[in-house]
Amino acid sequence: MTFEISARQILRKKVRQLRNSLTPEQQHSAAQILCQKLCNHPKIKTSQHISLFLSFDGEIDTRPLILALWQQKKSLYLPVLHPFSPGHLLFLHYTPETPMVSHPFGIQEPRLNVQSVLPVSQLDVIITPLVAFDAQGNRLGMGGGYYDRTLKNWRNNGSWPIGVAHDCQQVDALSCEDWDIPLPEIITPSRDWCW
Repeated sequence: MTFEISARQILRKKVRQLRNSLTPEQQHSAAQILCQKLCNHPKIKTSQHISLFLSFDGEIDTRPLILALWQQKKSLYLPVLHPFSPGHLLFLHYTPETPMVSHPFGIQEPRLNVQSVLPVSQLDVIITPLVAFDAQGNRLGMGGGYYDRTLKNWRNNGSWPIGVAHDCQQVDALSCEDWDIPLPEIITPSRDWCW
């Protein structure tokens, strides 16, 4: 049996290595700039229910943003793997007191509590992780399709997705599959992209 590594897998590995090679100072600076940009973003200012993610594997650090949004009294939500619908996400309310567990990919997530779930349609903004992106808003994720499924109907449910990334995660062009959902906005430390 032969195994062929796809171009997407190669690109994913290359960009993950790039972002993991950033120095702690570069990571810190990027996180501070991202925090400032998003705290001043018009959609964030007028939103109450915001989903984001806990950074992992060299992703731009969301901790300063989380702390700042809590100070602004925003309600924050984190993604959790859906226990009964494989490949899908639930979004659970996240506070400093939320009990956390480690899921199979090694990422921290809130302990499942159905009383803390907010339907995707009630999220005002979905801050979205990504591995790579291009200048047309195409996004390459980790390969599980979780966010593509989550964002499939964002135009109809009123949620606004914003991808966040380091500048080094931009690539010239991404090949897209039918299930890939482009983002209407991506923010990096040096640039705000909106389509």
